[in-house]
Amino acid sequence: MRSELLDVVPELLPELLELLFFGVATLGLSLLGVYIEGFALASVRSGDLMLGLWAGSIGVVALAFAYFTGTDKFAAKLRDLKRA
Repeated sequence: MRSELLDVVPELLPELLELLFFGVATLGLSLLGVYIEGFALASVRSGDLMLGLWAGSIGVVALAFAYFTGTDKFAAKLRDLKRA
């Protein structure tokens, strides 16, 4: 049993690292998007509407990338890894 597990780990290591990468990328993009949206809200509240709108659109793009990375890459890799 233990030797079988040790034989499987090297085969799955690249896929596990790829899954980890996409998970960290999704989390990082989500946090970045939320931070930028907070900055946009603070900019609008302080009276700088153009900067707030620009930052808000960049925050939406970051959150969209996080969503698509999580659903297209991370979830698909996790599903493939469960099948293996």
